[in-house]
Amino acid sequence: MREAVIVSVARTPIGRAYRGAFNDTDSPTLAGHSVREAVKRAGVEGAEVEDVVMGCATQQGTQGYNIGRLAVAAAGLPVEVAGMSIDRKCASGLMAIATAAKQIMHDGMSVAVGAGVESVSLTLTKHSNRYRYVSENVTAHMPYMHMEMIETAEIVAKRYGISRDAQDRYALQSQQRVAAAQAAGRFDAEIVPLPEPQDRRGQDDGRSTPRTSC
Repeated sequence: MREAVIVSVARTPIGRAYRGAFNDTDSPTLAGHSVREAVKRAGVEGAEVEDVVMGCATQQGTQGYNIGRLAVAAAGLPVEVAGMSIDRKCASGLMAIATAAKQIMHDGMSVAVGAGVESVSLTLTKHSNRYRYVSENVTAHMPYMHMEMIETAEIVAKRYGISRDAQDRYALQSQQRVAAAQAAGRFDAEIVPLPEPQDRRGQDDGRSTPRTSC
């Protein structure tokens, strides 16, 4: 069986939702920027890429209309390069990478891009499309299928006895680890700077719209 290897990586910096640095940057721009740099770092020509597989949990608005294919265009890759989108909620990006690897191992491709993108600032707002969001047919069979992340977290915490204090300690530790890694320059090689105009007013904070389920 053929092996698949990761030959390059690239990502944008991370901004705070709604009021962060990328709160007015559309998803094709974010995704395309990273894809273009990853292809460049790999040392391959754009035409050699056979597919761009993009994971995305909220495929509407700026992330709709096949964000994988839109990323191909935004990255400046040739029109012949295919693109597809995968939604497995929080695992969408990982599933995209696994799918790209499978296409090389089993489907005869030589070069594929696996990636993920998510703009909370431009999707989970008052403009979010909630029309007929809940299916009565689905809830009749599985009432919990439209459960949101915050409710899932509460259930998991209760089921496994995870206290709020333990969660806060873990969150603090996570932030401290990120700060230490940034100070040590551990992210420098993977981050591709992207100067973009920020909406100083801040986007809708999304509180009127339930968060994406996972």
